[in-house]
Amino acid sequence: MPTASSRARVPWHAIFIAALTALLLWLFLRNVAFGELFAALARASPLYIVAAVLVTLQTYLLRARRWQSLLAPIGPSRFRTAFRTTVIGFAVNTLIPRAGEVVRPYLLARREGLPASASFATIVVERLLDLVSVLLLFAAAMPFIPVDVGPEVRASGIIAAATALTGLVVLFASAGHPERLGRWANALGQWLPRRLGHALAGLVRTFAEGLAIMRRPGLLAIAMLWSVPLWLSLALGIWLTSLAFDLTFSYPGTFLVMMFLVVGVSVPTPGGSMGAFHYAYLLAVTRFFGANPDVAAAAGLVLHVVSFLPVTLVGLVFMWQDGLTFARLRGLQDEVTHEKT
Repeated sequence: MPTASSRARVPWHAIFIAALTALLLWLFLRNVAFGELFAALARASPLYIVAAVLVTLQTYLLRARRWQSLLAPIGPSRFRTAFRTTVIGFAVNTLIPRAGEVVRPYLLARREGLPASASFATIVVERLLDLVSVLLLFAAAMPFIPVDVGPEVRASGIIAAATALTGLVVLFASAGHPERLGRWANALGQWLPRRLGHALAGLVRTFAEGLAIMRRPGLLAIAMLWSVPLWLSLALGIWLTSLAFDLTFSYPGTFLVMMFLVVGVSVPTPGGSMGAFHYAYLLAVTRFFGANPDVAAAAGLVLHVVSFLPVTLVGLVFMWQDGLTFARLRGLQDEVTHEKT
């Protein structure tokens, strides 16, 4: 008979993720004729796919350069280190959802001698810049999308872009007055044990240092400028992969597809949002561009490979060169948890 302690060890989180992945894959494949899907795969243009891989890989060079701008206020960082840790982080994310967001800044902080918590804060800013960039590009592309997306989609794009900009302004204002964060941490610390309260105050203070980029308008503008070619390149990779399957919607239309994919990759399923990514692409290109579902499913499978497999393989090579194993990465996560507490 199972005891209470054995029941407590049931991996409910893993069971939920597995069930969610299975559901999304079922939604993606339920109406697909596999014979037509394989025929579409056979007809796909390898030239476009290779071009899509190269364009997608270059986005990690752009990410690394942008990250250097975000890190500049807390200390110098080498491009080589920023690039390698970025690729490793995204590879880890593919295999262990969200773990790369912890591993990447911590690895860079250790190698460049920067404060770890401040490095984590730059990831928060990076994600906000990503959100602002993709929403603004979507809003800018809306007049050039040659299909009727409906007033609801157009309105939601404008509202989302305005919300993202508002969030950027709020974060800018908060970072401009780090003493407010300090007062909040001290007030909360009074309700906590002394050791934990001191640790929280130190963490918030160091985190505020990481938000120093928000108090440097010039560097923040540079980081935002790097975000534009980054997301244009991501859109180009999506477009080229779609063209490989004769899905000939316009390049501006790619930003509509990208909005669906942004939602898809936010679902923490393994293997690069497996199931969610595929279903989001299928839904976008069939609903708005009238794509054949079997061809769209084939394109979605290849786009997923283009988006996640090359960077994962390169990241694993970098991990091997640096002597990083998954056991060591788990140890790094434990160190991070220890530092935060």
